[in-house]
Amino acid sequence: MAGKEIAVKKYVVRLSADEREKLTRFIGSGKRSAQLLTKARILLKADVSGAGEGWSDSKIAEALDTSVANVERTRRQLVEEGFEAVLIRKYNPKCARPRIFDGAAEAKLIALACGPAPEGYARWTLSLLEEKVVEKASDNTIGRTLKKTFSNRISNSNG
Repeated sequence: MAGKEIAVKKYVVRLSADEREKLTRFIGSGKRSAQLLTKARILLKADVSGAGEGWSDSKIAEALDTSVANVERTRRQLVEEGFEAVLIRKYNPKCARPRIFDGAAEAKLIALACGPAPEGYARWTLSLLEEKVVEKASDNTIGRTLKKTFSNRISNSNG
């Protein structure tokens, strides 16, 4: 079954000379993610226009050490979403964690850490700051936030 090829493809790649030139420059210049470079190589190999090679999906997958499904997805994305969409990584807002400390909350945290220590303590600790901060934040998050500032009162290496 591995040697069997499907003759009719639903999503056919036909690149113009300009698009082929862009893909060639994309692969050859600068640092890109491996995923995007693989997509660009897939498009060049799958191109059935006069200048293209028109390889089969299984041959492309074998040559580029990827899956046939990845080749199919890349061809479909080109046809459905366009040339530029293939070469851009999609941003998924659901994957990004919302920030706990925005500018105002971070300023309050810094002001609290730079202020006088609570009664019975020589200085602020991360666990004390964690108890005082209104936002639900761990001591690690507080430490990372304070580490970004020059007024880090928790660090022993204050200049």
